[in-house]
Amino acid sequence: MISHSKIKIMKAKIGLIVFIMFISCKTKVEQESNVDFYSSDLFKDVQLQAVFPDSKSFADCTPKKSLAETIKLYDNHKSDADFDLKKFVADNFDLPYRPQTTFASDTTLTMEEHLTRLWPVLQRDADEYDANSSLIPLPHPYIVPGGRFSEIYYWDSYFTMVGLQAQGRYEIIKNMVDNFAFLIDSIGFIPNGNRNYYLGRSQPPFFSLMVKILTDKDSSTLQHYLPMLQKEYTFWMHGSDKLLKEGDVVEHVVKMDSSVILNRYYDKIPRPRPEAFKEDYNLAHQATGSKEELYTHLRAAAESGIDFSTRWFKEGEGLSSIHTTDFIAVDLNSLLYHLERMIAKGLRDKGDADEAIKFKRAAQARKNAIIKYCWNSTDKFFYDYDFKTKSLSKVKTLAATYPLFVTIADVAQAKGVEEILRKEFLKPGGFTTTLNNSGEQWDAPNGWAPLQWMAYQGLVNYEFNELANEARVRWLKQNNRVYKATGKMMEKYNVMDTTLAGGGGEYPNQDGFGWSNGIALKFMEGK
Repeated sequence: MISHSKIKIMKAKIGLIVFIMFISCKTKVEQESNVDFYSSDLFKDVQLQAVFPDSKSFADCTPKKSLAETIKLYDNHKSDADFDLKKFVADNFDLPYRPQTTFASDTTLTMEEHLTRLWPVLQRDADEYDANSSLIPLPHPYIVPGGRFSEIYYWDSYFTMVGLQAQGRYEIIKNMVDNFAFLIDSIGFIPNGNRNYYLGRSQPPFFSLMVKILTDKDSSTLQHYLPMLQKEYTFWMHGSDKLLKEGDVVEHVVKMDSSVILNRYYDKIPRPRPEAFKEDYNLAHQATGSKEELYTHLRAAAESGIDFSTRWFKEGEGLSSIHTTDFIAVDLNSLLYHLERMIAKGLRDKGDADEAIKFKRAAQARKNAIIKYCWNSTDKFFYDYDFKTKSLSKVKTLAATYPLFVTIADVAQAKGVEEILRKEFLKPGGFTTTLNNSGEQWDAPNGWAPLQWMAYQGLVNYEFNELANEARVRWLKQNNRVYKATGKMMEKYNVMDTTLAGGGGEYPNQDGFGWSNGIALKFMEGK
């Protein structure tokens, strides 16, 4: 007898195979963007007329008939005198599936007890394929962030896993890592999330760090995931062979000089993001300059996970000045350094010494280049590097802690970062994301769990334990204050005025929340 769980996994695998076969039969542009629907008048009209308050809602709706039939029906009737767009959507689409739960917070429980009870609420079973749905099916159970984010997200998942690891929940961690491995093996990379409208981009490459969680428990695991680590690396380095001279750019790769290639965030589809269509469309039609370039910069910021922040803006200007793809991102390149080191280790363990040496050298070259281009010896801080203007960004961000997290920095450099974090970034509720209060969600006064963890672990790596623990205690205190007041864990927190909630961005502060839960549990580990 085949168990029910194995049947679900088989169905999900078959579903993804069908999905891959479906998109492979389309043209290149259609494959990247599901252009038939997301570029249709129907999609545009529903989004711009704000049938739903949140653009993501319609992107997640499922047509009751095929997309082609639904678009044709709309085109045939949209000019009717009595046509009602909201009624048309209600009649022809199923609303996004947001699992209902009877779960209720009990603030008499400790925050740790609450978080332990919350995991089943955020867990989803293996997916079944639906040709009309935007959901890309996954073969194993997984944890979602929560709120409007009812699918898996790439970089979110690492920080969720950190908390699961603290509780010894390795089965669900392995399921999630296997889902990402399956996406890499099947699609060629890990998309932003498992929706077809995310197929133009990935997110910060934390897969090697996810694998490390498993290899720390069983070192033999690395060999199983080595092919997928290599395949993800190929995705991020695609086009390197076409870079002939300094300044040449192809997708994620940039030729810095005769021997050095570094990476930037990028998205190959120069159109509004379906999940934020009206926001992108309206911004582009208010701004001057190329709409396609603006869309690319917006999407690249979404790939970075930092959507949005003055980190990506021209100095003193707002969102319309965004130029994300001009930056060599210090966080991205630090993560790729870790990926190169993990591949080198896997190849060495496999007995492929020559290939291992190639990746070890690539990692060393990247490390040297990060120091050369992203370290400011005057400020004693790491910054993004604008390769177009050949200058360092002036925006200080917690991305500066990534070289400490992956131990690229030397002791003196780490000390420089520690001093600025202590003097400028540490606030009553933890570390602020930047020093700029712009109204964007990835700026002050907000703090975010993933960056608290990167900063904390980076500091601990260099034995700056006093500051690391002070930030940890302040963050947990703010988490607990909000939990006791609301019964919820939030996506982001106000770390400057701890009496207020986190704010800014394209949507309300979400509760759930996967990565906040994970980092809180990790910070409470061994307390």
